[in-house]
Amino acid sequence: MISILPARGTEDFETMAGLCRKLALWDAEAVQPYGVSAEDVMTIFHPETSGGGLAAKFGAPDAMAFIARSENQPAGCLAFDRFDDETAEVHRFFVDESFRGKGIGRALMGAALAEIRKGRSRTVLIHTTFYMTSAVAVYESFGFRSCPPFRETPEHVRHTDVFMSLAIRSS
Repeated sequence: MISILPARGTEDFETMAGLCRKLALWDAEAVQPYGVSAEDVMTIFHPETSGGGLAAKFGAPDAMAFIARSENQPAGCLAFDRFDDETAEVHRFFVDESFRGKGIGRALMGAALAEIRKGRSRTVLIHTTFYMTSAVAVYESFGFRSCPPFRETPEHVRHTDVFMSLAIRSS
């Protein structure tokens, strides 16, 4: 059985931190064929993987983190926060390799979008990479489409960038 619940306390954010560390290690390895160093990926895209740091960022107003569990085991995570007054941004989307293919990513995204829709955001943004093909497929299945870059990244990693957006409410 899969459960998707908001991260609330120290234990939840420590669980999320463990999943985020797995995401960071996966990303650092997966980027190697594309000429970006593991060190750069860790520094630029995964600087904060402590439970306390994640709690400070995603326990704030207009932010939330979710943890997926399968048979009571941590299986994945996803978080969002406010990008600006009318926009939310999704972060830290990860499903542990041993739990992939079970609908956990879709369940996490569904929970996050339902929560975002309760707020004032009109658009949801995602910054990912082209080699995260499973994540991109989930985003596209929810209606996310390519969009212009909404942040600067170092020139030597830009060839891996994918920026996506989803309108959730019309002006």
